[in-house]
Amino acid sequence: MNATDRTPADLLSSALAADPGRPLVTFYDDATGERVELSVATFANWVAKTANLLQDELSVEPGDRVALLLPAHWQTAVWLLACASVGVVADVAGDPAAADVAVSGPDALEAARACSGARIALALRPLGGRFPQPPEGFADYAVEVPGQSDRFVPYAPVDPEEPALIVAGREFTGAEVIERARAEATELGLTGPGSRLLSGLPYDTWEGLNAGLYGPLATGGSVVLCRNLDRLGSDALDQRVESERVTVIAR
Repeated sequence: MNATDRTPADLLSSALAADPGRPLVTFYDDATGERVELSVATFANWVAKTANLLQDELSVEPGDRVALLLPAHWQTAVWLLACASVGVVADVAGDPAAADVAVSGPDALEAARACSGARIALALRPLGGRFPQPPEGFADYAVEVPGQSDRFVPYAPVDPEEPALIVAGREFTGAEVIERARAEATELGLTGPGSRLLSGLPYDTWEGLNAGLYGPLATGGSVVLCRNLDRLGSDALDQRVESERVTVIAR
């Protein structure tokens, strides 16, 4: 943790400088059996590529709104940090008709069509795989992002006092995201570096976002992010807690 961090993107930069090889996000989908583990460096690479896609290909500017119509997923976490890197507002489950860009998973494509700006579709397949056939009217994220640069520099400095996140109708600045994540760390059971939180919460509330991303990132910890955790039996959950060295559970 760095006391000078003012935005979520700053938190990721500090984590990258401190220990790029440690796990940051481990994702499970208990409907498909998928498991993906991303180190700080790998996660930051995805964030940089996605931020470059936003800034250079989609021409978004600080203050623009990006509707994220996505479940709790490692790629959603990437988009949240990419938006923070550019300085655009990540509107989680927001109204696509009011957004400059809509980013949609397979289950929300029809709703995302209400966006009159750019529309990006995520297949949410294992290993970031493509759609077999890109949805009409959408660019396929898995096609667009690999060619982007691994290094990202915003055209304008990100103002930590500007809106950065909207979730469940509540707006947060970048600074507020960090302040609240750090203030609630103890309540979540995050005791600092080495804490490993398993979260089965959805991403459509502050509580879910904090447990599933911001809290661990703000405290030097890591997250085991589980989608469809209700399909996992208690014995299997106990095994996961042990194998992933989980220190606290949010569900």
